[in-house]
Parts: sequence; C-alpha cells; structure tokens
Amino acid sequence: MVATPIGNLTDVSERARQSLAEADVIAAEDTRRTLALLDALGLSRPLVSLHAHNEARRAADLIERLRAGAVVALVSDAGTPLISDPGAGLVRAAIAAGIEVRPIPGPSAITVALAGAGLATERFCFEGFLPAAGRQRKARLAELAGEERTLVFFEAPHRIADTLVDMSTTFGAGRRAAAARELTKLHETFYRGTLGELAARAREDASFARGEITLVVAGAPARAGKVDDALLAKAVELLARELPPGKAAAIAAQLTGAKRSEAYALALRARKQRGPSKGL
Repeated sequence: MVATPIGNLTDVSERARQSLAEADVIAAEDTRRTLALLDALGLSRPLVSLHAHNEARRAADLIERLRAGAVVALVSDAGTPLISDPGAGLVRAAIAAGIEVRPIPGPSAITVALAGAGLATERFCFEGFLPAAGRQRKARLAELAGEERTLVFFEAPHRIADTLVDMSTTFGAGRRAAAARELTKLHETFYRGTLGELAARAREDASFARGEITLVVAGAPARAGKVDDALLAKAVELLARELPPGKAAAIAAQLTGAKRSEAYALALRARKQRGPSKGL
C-alpha cells in the first residue's frame, strides 16, 4: 500500500518511488492518474484498475498473483490508500491468505489539514464524506454535534456551501473551523474562522468551491456536569411531538446540557414509537 502525493509531486518519498519501481503490477484506483504519476517519476510498470465497482472481482485475481510470488503495489488517486478510497477488501483478503501486507507511509490530506487548521489536534476523529442528500447529511451532523474531539471531513466542491450552512445550523454558527482547499498544490488555501463566517465566505467567494476540500471543525465544548437523564427524556418527548427530530434534539440538548447525539437518538426512538406523522 503505497501513499502517493496529494498534489505536489515532490512530496513522493524515495521509499514510495522504489516500491513502485519494484512492483510486478500496480493496482490503481484510476489507471490514467497513476500512469501520469509514473510518467512524472520516470517509471513504467504494468497497471490494473482496482476501484469500488470491481474490487471484489479484481481482488481474487491479485491474490492469485501474490500467492505465485508477485509483488503488488496498491495506490489510490492521491494520498494514503484505503482512507476513503478502495482497497480494504484486497488487504483483508491478503491478510486472510497469509500474504505479507506492508504499508508505505506518506501524504494524507487528513494530517495536512489538521496541521494547518489552527485547531486542537490532540484528539480527532475522521468522518470522511458526509451523505450527499441534505436530509441524511443533517441527520448525521446532528449525531456528531456533541462530539468533543476535533472533526475532519472530506467534501465535494459542489456541496461545500450547503454543508457549511448545515454545520453552522447544527453545530452553532460560532464553532471554529477551517476549510483547506487544494492542499499542497499551487492554489492551496486555508479558510479559517467560525462556521458562520465560512458559510458566508463560501457563498461570496467563487474560489472556495474549486478543487478538493478538507474540513476541520472544532469539537463541542466539554459538558460541565452530569445530565439529568429523566429531564432529557421528558424534554425530548415533549419537543418531538411538535418538531422534527433534529430540531427537537438541538433544543433538548441546549436545555439539559446533554450531547445532541443522545437527544437525537431519543427523538428518533420517540418518533418510531408514535409511528409516521406528517409533521415529521
């Protein structure tokens, strides 16, 4: 598993270059992009595609090659393989077959964005891509609203403005965040501020939605004391009668000091017990 540059080609390590040069075959998420990388490195190796739509079928063939003694290098389009990219199935199959699996470390948009965000890095969690559909995205954000660790997301340029609005609404407009665009490339940009400020900037700045984006969001403030579970349950029960689960959870969490994810789970349970309703 060979980590490749996320933008700047000079970030490729000598070990990564050597691993690619010595591989009998390179399994690539997009063979065209990997071919361009190999050309830039002055290398020429056999390529096969391995992506979300063919991994199960391709893995069996690669395992047979590995058993025969071949060296397979796994790469994604950019960064460290398997991180929001295909390849996990192949790695699991190789391990199950007793084949040596060796990661070659290198660039990752997660660590680069964290390093430049200016937010806490002692504890963080990576969420990858949020759901594309607005309703599912809001529901997932509601579950994460009480997370105290720094949050890291990937987001598509055409969704970044809507996502920041949803985050501002769900997490609070004053929550600190950073949007890292085109990391390590010529137009690398860090937008830093509150979620409310970033949401406004995304609407005003056309460049905000250009290129690949990594979002880093400060965790929720630590809760001061023990939550009154009975009060939380009662608040959710009453609010959920009149409001959608997300709004009911947000208000109940603010009233009781509970994590929004806990309140949201109770709101969903209350809705399920009552059955479908036009108001929800």
